[in-house]
Amino acid sequence: MTSWKNSKSVTETDISLRTESDFSVPNEHYTNGNQLQGPFPEDTETLFVAMGCFWGAERLFWQLDGVYSTAVGYQGGVPPFPTYSETCSGDTGHAEAVQIVYRPSEISLAEILKVFWEEHDPTQGMRQGNDMGSQYRSAVFTTSEEQLSEVLVSKEGFEAGVTAAGYPPITTEIGPADTFYYAEEYHQQYLAKNPSGYCDLKGTGVTCSV
Repeated sequence: MTSWKNSKSVTETDISLRTESDFSVPNEHYTNGNQLQGPFPEDTETLFVAMGCFWGAERLFWQLDGVYSTAVGYQGGVPPFPTYSETCSGDTGHAEAVQIVYRPSEISLAEILKVFWEEHDPTQGMRQGNDMGSQYRSAVFTTSEEQLSEVLVSKEGFEAGVTAAGYPPITTEIGPADTFYYAEEYHQQYLAKNPSGYCDLKGTGVTCSV
């Protein structure tokens, strides 16, 4: 596993301090009308993943049956409430992340992880394809001990497959979720609003068994 290291010593004073009120987040998901922010229904769980540009990554998950809501944002960095441009500079250390709210009674964590592992290359470190920088790193941020245990087991199983296929070890950062900062409104469900928009996700061709 790899994690972003704050080599530039970015602190809260390095960017203008903001609060949640400075950001406009839609109340409803663009494609299904469900709520974009919590509190979410009691029968749901939340997982956060990062796998390159968050536009295409979010689309993968909102299309799954059993996923209640998705949103894009910034996670795993230092300053609070970063902007897109600040995150893309690499100075804040945040990854472009997707919040996945799902109903375990309708879709299992294993099925979600199968999509995560298969639809990007988790061996590339601080990049995904031609997109380079800490914001494009592969990561899974969990919200319970049970999730964390299952993700680690899933990673071990998939790593055996990618290694056998000739890929280097998996570099995916795995750990408990810290604060998720919602991205600007125009990024939310971007490819539903802009169907021909950019998406450069590409998997390894290795299958993740559930």
